[in-house]
Amino acid sequence: MRIFIAFEGSFEPFDVSTDETVEAVKLMIKDYFHIPLSEDKQARRYLELVYAGAALRNSWCLADIGISFCSTLKCFVKEEDKPTLYVFNAVTQETMPIIESISLLGKKVSDLRTLVTLRCGFPMGVYCLRTPKGQEMYDCNALRDYHTDMGTTLRLDVWDGWKEFLMGCLLGQKLKVQRYLSKEGPVLKYQKRVALYIAAFYGYIELTEWALQQGVRPHEAVGVHPYRAWCYEALHADVSKCPIHAAAEAGQLLILKAFVNCSVLCLECKTAAGQTPLTIAFKHKHKDCALYLLSKMWSMVSFLKISVPMRIYIKIKQWILRAQSHSLHKKQLCKSRVFGAKVGDTVMVDGFTTPKMTSKSWHKTGNKDSQSNLSKLPPLKKHTANKKPVYALTISQKDTREQIPTFPPLGDTNKFSDLQRYQQQYKKKITATAKKKEGHVKNTYLPQVPLPPISRVGYSHPSFYYATPSADSLLRSSFESFSKHSGRTPRENAIYCLAVASAFKEKRWLQQLEIARALAKKSISNLTTQGGLTAGENLPEVVL
Repeated sequence: MRIFIAFEGSFEPFDVSTDETVEAVKLMIKDYFHIPLSEDKQARRYLELVYAGAALRNSWCLADIGISFCSTLKCFVKEEDKPTLYVFNAVTQETMPIIESISLLGKKVSDLRTLVTLRCGFPMGVYCLRTPKGQEMYDCNALRDYHTDMGTTLRLDVWDGWKEFLMGCLLGQKLKVQRYLSKEGPVLKYQKRVALYIAAFYGYIELTEWALQQGVRPHEAVGVHPYRAWCYEALHADVSKCPIHAAAEAGQLLILKAFVNCSVLCLECKTAAGQTPLTIAFKHKHKDCALYLLSKMWSMVSFLKISVPMRIYIKIKQWILRAQSHSLHKKQLCKSRVFGAKVGDTVMVDGFTTPKMTSKSWHKTGNKDSQSNLSKLPPLKKHTANKKPVYALTISQKDTREQIPTFPPLGDTNKFSDLQRYQQQYKKKITATAKKKEGHVKNTYLPQVPLPPISRVGYSHPSFYYATPSADSLLRSSFESFSKHSGRTPRENAIYCLAVASAFKEKRWLQQLEIARALAKKSISNLTTQGGLTAGENLPEVVL
């Protein structure tokens, strides 16, 4: 079979067999055009073949993906940088590649955590990083101190009992966030600030409105967990970031407008490095956000007889708030503000206390579902009255002590007989109307051609139409074996093959369907030839 390869302006014919793999064709192209390919720890240079708008995989055969005589394949030389590190997120169960220069390995853990926060949107005090052996990595140490090499996969762990709460924040599900809030007062306040930070990063309007209604201020620093408040001097500098900074980094314009409308102090809110939201928006090249913040900063605030620039108005407001807080602290000398932990607070000492950032689920930390008790009905209790069992719902202890009211005895038997006679007549009337309706429905939807009678002939049907119990068990065991060795059920495998075939955008839908059928059939035959299935476990063809 002759095909044509288009590469950098040239159009060359190649004679290949229909059973040839894409990898073999790439080797032929490399030797014919003398293309230098390389692969090392930092980058790789490779060939990519494109047919009908889809990039071909090395393991595919030409006939399986519809490549026929005189087909044209496009060839490209691609270069890609390999990730320096990988970070496995214990909350989302996903692995994030960190693509940076190799000089990152010589920096501190705090620099890596800054990059991770920009990728996942978690505040700095929510998570920690661990080595593949499970050792916690501290911000003050260098990555080399933990023997971190190129391509190492680190683990991101969060506070125990926070997985469900953080997953609700990542998905913007307000009800899920409310359900998994902590019952401790300081931890609850911290969780609300975390929820507003993540909602601002991902642009969730509903969750943002709820957090603002809870009294969280967008220009207030998220801070750290109350268990770590005692070591505020050695914390990461980015713990001073506010939700307004997260919105500016992610370019969430609607969230920025909501925050500025809530408080104009957000415009002059600075990070530990002295960056305002406007500076952050310029740094991350969010043009719309930068223009909005710039227009707000140069606007005028009008009063009855005077108008002042926004900068002066913000300074006046900051001065008033400082004066109010100073007078409040002066009146409450006995309750003066104390930084760090106080007597009776739970603290975390690195290297001494049991670690509480191991990403345990909410249920494994000893919490009970508060909604489980509400969904249960009260138990049934049995009461005996006149030797006849009567069942009643017990709602409280007071109700159980009270006697269940009983009906008075029947006095006149004639009245009872009249009532019984009326009930029988009413029952006959209802059954008559029901039969009339049933007959009407049957006559309306009666099929025009009646079904053939059940055959009583004693001949045996083919196994395709008549499934014996042994055939059912064989089919079930075949499906179970396929799921065990391939990692997907037959239905999931069919969906996967359809998704792969849909990448051939230049093909018609029926042609994509044929490619999907071929790929599904190939996946089953590969398991059979590789020994994944026994000889008696030949699977039926997966029909797409």
